[in-house]
Amino acid sequence: MSFNLFQTPKQQKVLLALWIAFVTLAYCVHQAAFTSAGIALNAFTYSLLTLYLLFGILSIGVVLIVFQVRKRNFDSVGMSFLIATSVKMMICSLFLRPILKSISATAAIEKTNFFVMFIVFLAIETSVTILILNEKQ
Repeated sequence: MSFNLFQTPKQQKVLLALWIAFVTLAYCVHQAAFTSAGIALNAFTYSLLTLYLLFGILSIGVVLIVFQVRKRNFDSVGMSFLIATSVKMMICSLFLRPILKSISATAAIEKTNFFVMFIVFLAIETSVTILILNEKQ
């Protein structure tokens, strides 16, 4: 069974719009959860908005790279995903260093928050890549 997802630029724009809507909704829910739990966000090294923008932009970059590679050489999609994700991890590690060095009262929450957000965005990128890789079957 073969199905073609996100083949046309219009379909890719729809995916991008859905992605932005999802990230915006996730940010609002995340902000509301922290506010209702009484967690002091002003003690964090980076605001939630900064982290969502960072992860959102990097994830869009990874997915766009995968789309571009799929157009040119479908057999290299998996490798390009791994390379793009590795670069994303290096960039994120630069942002993570100040959080790891933090000794504030909310440091543990901030560390957990960073890693959970990284994993959630990585899972979404991986799902899109899996859908693309399964197209050829």
